[in-house]
Amino acid sequence: MLETLLNKKIDEKKQGEVLELSSNNYNKRRQVYIESYGCQMNFSDSEIVASILAKEGFSTTKDITTADLVFVNTCSIREKAELTIRRRLEFYNSIKKKKNPKMLVGVLGCMAERLKEKFLEEEKLVNIVVGPDAYRDLPNLIKKVDNGENAINVLLSLEETYADINPIRMNNNGVTAFVSITRGCDNMCTFCVVPFTRGRERSRNPETIINECINLFNNGYREITLLGQNVDSYLWYGGGPKKNFKKANKETRSNSLNFSGLLDKVAKIDKTLRVRFSTSNPQDMGVDVIKTIAKHDNICKYIHLPVQSGSSKILKLMNRGYNREEYIKLIQRIKHRIPDCAISMDMIAGFCDETEEDHKETLSLMDLVKYDFGYMFKYSERPNTPAARMNDNVTEKVKQRRLTEIINKQQEHSFLRMKNNIGKTLEVLIEGISKKSTKHFYGRTTYNSTVIFEKKQYKVGDYVMVKIENCTSATLKGKII
Repeated sequence: MLETLLNKKIDEKKQGEVLELSSNNYNKRRQVYIESYGCQMNFSDSEIVASILAKEGFSTTKDITTADLVFVNTCSIREKAELTIRRRLEFYNSIKKKKNPKMLVGVLGCMAERLKEKFLEEEKLVNIVVGPDAYRDLPNLIKKVDNGENAINVLLSLEETYADINPIRMNNNGVTAFVSITRGCDNMCTFCVVPFTRGRERSRNPETIINECINLFNNGYREITLLGQNVDSYLWYGGGPKKNFKKANKETRSNSLNFSGLLDKVAKIDKTLRVRFSTSNPQDMGVDVIKTIAKHDNICKYIHLPVQSGSSKILKLMNRGYNREEYIKLIQRIKHRIPDCAISMDMIAGFCDETEEDHKETLSLMDLVKYDFGYMFKYSERPNTPAARMNDNVTEKVKQRRLTEIINKQQEHSFLRMKNNIGKTLEVLIEGISKKSTKHFYGRTTYNSTVIFEKKQYKVGDYVMVKIENCTSATLKGKII
């Protein structure tokens, strides 16, 4: 278990996942292979890319040897991300050389702008480089490559949200789906590349969000996760970057819609549609959002609230926009209105200038909150971020030791939180068949806990009441009643 946690990625189950259309009603003239890494925004973007390419006559494939076009959707956040992508590109090119010489190779996403010269011009690993705001230009870029040219577009946009594009859903369970509501981030945390790779914050037209959610519900989906680098910062006032909202006239500002308002609208689509959201920034989490969660039974009682450190000194160096005391008060406000709300975190061990005392403050914060889940990482420098100009003066050995201590403590707390469910009867949305037994289903509670239980007469997409009988630190086990 410890080994798994030490090597935890942003989404361990989905790193390197290949997208495949669930429908066969597309022109089979050309095939595209799309492999995604990193955060859920990247996986959502891959579905947008698939939709754009489908209109150009492409279908997706999971067989790279048959692909006319191969894309890797990259992430700049994960440790050793560049090494991972470089190895994948080398693998693609070996396939191209040995089995498919006409295959075109491209890079999508956050790594595109920073490494365009290396991958495209110096090392000649790719034919196409496309940034996260330039996916609409793919048809033109592909035409360029078809004519024997290399093609690149990494321009960032102040307007692009892909609001009018209906994503082609990954070949998944048909029950849960992500709906993107914002792009970019304005917060400028010193360790983070997102503002540089995805640009300024802008929000999507709420009408298109609601329509997408309604269509998903009508097609059998029963859980929606509203997605963005910072969903709490959602603000629709007619379009454009959030930073320009203050320049809007009084009437425009009065008719604007914030995240709590959007959350309320999505929850009202149907009582049997579960609503989640990810990711929140504590500095933007208002009381109105907490009240909206408490108001609706179908908004999941689970908030991912990344803290990154328990030390106010380190939080200031990270430019997080809050201190330890403010974060604790936010946790208290959540627990006051939603006593049973599950809370998860991100934590970085060994940031610049972190002392043992700072580390102890992180551990003490964990003891205070007792998070249900956690995503924990060693600090590693990201090029061109403000933190890259700081002194990365915590040794690798110390970083690893502190990370191990954080992981061990979180494992204790996760087990404690899970154990508290034994004897309770919880509503579970069935999401699929257990990987360990075809006789069992798995699903999640409103608290985002995974539950394993016998199938009986039910099917994927049903809600069932499960009495919890046992648990590990990661999974609940029970029986349908």
